[in-house]
Amino acid sequence: MNGDDDSTGSVGNGPVIVLVEPQLGENIGMVARAMANFGLAELRLVNPRDGWPSEKARAAASKADHVIDAVQVFEGLAEALADLNFVVATTARQRDGFKRVASPVEAGRVLRSRCRSGQRTGILFGRERFGLYNEEVALADEIVTFPVNPEFASLNIAQATLLMSYEWMKSGLEAETDTAFTSPEVVPAPKEHLHGLLDHLESALDARGYFRPAAKKPKMLDNLRAVLTRPGFGLAEIKVLRGVISSLDYFSPRKPRGAGYPDRKAEADEALHGDGDYRRKPAVLKGEDGND
Repeated sequence: MNGDDDSTGSVGNGPVIVLVEPQLGENIGMVARAMANFGLAELRLVNPRDGWPSEKARAAASKADHVIDAVQVFEGLAEALADLNFVVATTARQRDGFKRVASPVEAGRVLRSRCRSGQRTGILFGRERFGLYNEEVALADEIVTFPVNPEFASLNIAQATLLMSYEWMKSGLEAETDTAFTSPEVVPAPKEHLHGLLDHLESALDARGYFRPAAKKPKMLDNLRAVLTRPGFGLAEIKVLRGVISSLDYFSPRKPRGAGYPDRKAEADEALHGDGDYRRKPAVLKGEDGND
């Protein structure tokens, strides 16, 4: 991930989130939580209906207390935007005027670029019921709209904030596909282990009459090999599969694991090691239970 200072969420680094006349403390709290999720910390409220501070907002913020504690309240929108150099206004409706309309992806990149150049930026959100008035949108530099279902285009302010905060965070990554953690690297196992798995499976299926008619066995084996060689199994994965096959091959409901040493297991061990003393040894070879 990118180590840019402007992605840390410190006040003054990322865009300011501005809510115009928010109604419910719970909504404000969920906005704060969404901001904290993606590294934003500066929240401004314009004439909140139920006043401020709000314990309902703090509870809904789910420990995003640093956002709640830093909230600033303004009587008018112009005052809330006065120290900002660049502001985008979110809306779900077509607006009259000459302002550029951007997608959240574009807006995130523009905001990132301007923040890196030292500008103070903001993202403007309207009321829960009907959004922003045209004269409020006019105070912004650009419009942002979301690619939503036109038959159900309404987003609540927490959802809209989450989308914009996500695009802000994503724009600061070295690659936009970066994630907070990655899957473990799986190195394909040496072929001898894969061949052992295939041989074991063939033997188990042979014992149960799977290859019928016999003339089709070569083609059926080809299909099994194609399926099992495609994933590129790691050694640990092959051990898991060997453990599953062993359990199904050597044991049964009448003679489950722990009930004694199965005949087919003894025969397999004899063929593998040439030692007829296997009935006194554990019924699982190292790794065949999928745990080693």
